[in-house]
Amino acid sequence: MAVWFSASAVVPALKAQMALDDATASLFTSAVQLGFVVGTLTSAVFGLADRLDPRRFFMGAALVAALANAAIMLFEPTSPAVIALRFVTGACMAGVYPVGMKLATTWAKGDMGLMVGLLVGAVTLGSASPHLFNALGGIDWRFTLTAASISALVAAVAIRFAGIGPNIGRSPPFNPRLALRAWAAPASRLANFGYLGHMWELYAMWAWIGTFFAASFGERMAGDRAASWAALATFATVGAGALGCIVGGAMADRVGRTTVTIVAMAVSGTCALVVGFFYGGAPWALIALCLVWGVAVVADSAQFSASIAELSERELVGTALTVQTSLGFLLTLLTVHLIPPLVEAVGWRYTFIALVPGPALGVLAMWRLRGRPEAVRIAGGRR
Repeated sequence: MAVWFSASAVVPALKAQMALDDATASLFTSAVQLGFVVGTLTSAVFGLADRLDPRRFFMGAALVAALANAAIMLFEPTSPAVIALRFVTGACMAGVYPVGMKLATTWAKGDMGLMVGLLVGAVTLGSASPHLFNALGGIDWRFTLTAASISALVAAVAIRFAGIGPNIGRSPPFNPRLALRAWAAPASRLANFGYLGHMWELYAMWAWIGTFFAASFGERMAGDRAASWAALATFATVGAGALGCIVGGAMADRVGRTTVTIVAMAVSGTCALVVGFFYGGAPWALIALCLVWGVAVVADSAQFSASIAELSERELVGTALTVQTSLGFLLTLLTVHLIPPLVEAVGWRYTFIALVPGPALGVLAMWRLRGRPEAVRIAGGRR
């Protein structure tokens, strides 16, 4: 997952070196999101996540993603070819993220939340890693891209040593209509609506929190120092989500998935509401708040996927998870591009308030799921 934000992490350096505009900077992230949507829709229609050996699918996808990410260095950062390569990288992630979740679910035995939470925690830490690479590499943006590509190559090799658990279902026949089954059942539909509310906030926060940090710290310290601290703070904020995923997963297996998702979205929505008022203030206070936000904003992510896995037929888990992630990332295309014009219109102090409706609606969806009879199938009846 290091290749996901590899180009986004170097945006501050590119802006300083070659006057990169906000629209192109947004495309560094949204092109990946669009590629992921196209990749997951293709995978869902053909049932690839349930019909192919998940380890080989993962390996091939990680390998191509590594090569596409490395190829960026052959072009000027402002070239359309870079955006195309970001699209390819995102499409390949359709063979990594949902397929990895499916592999995790095959090993679950009364601990589905923890299994998927560990996987999403790894996804979160991987997504944060380019910001650490960026901090270590300084102004050399090529270092970050190279380190991310090497990470993906290592993953392509390492996945061959992963095992498939006993909960694997039989491969279904090719039937494109199976991709729509997750929306046919009311309980699954509510879990998906909760996920969409969560995704409205998550990737816009992940994509722009580094720029927010750099602008805020720039009010109190020199530019180079502000950029260095912003990179480290972004890595800490996004990476802290890995702890949230693991703790959230363990708690969800004990107290219920709807409980954990409702609490997590309430906390993250509150952080989005107030974080702007810390802009330009003491860096330690802003970082402390954002660490809480970083934990809460993704602590619930795995539980939407675990809910879908428990509500779906075993042989369709891969497809159901792929459809869910596809819809969520399609929504992020809007929110990632929403932030720059809002910053220009109202400033950083009020911009993140636009993310609050997502978790608010997500809380409502999961509260309604909590009251449905099908909820007894989630987390062993713990709502």
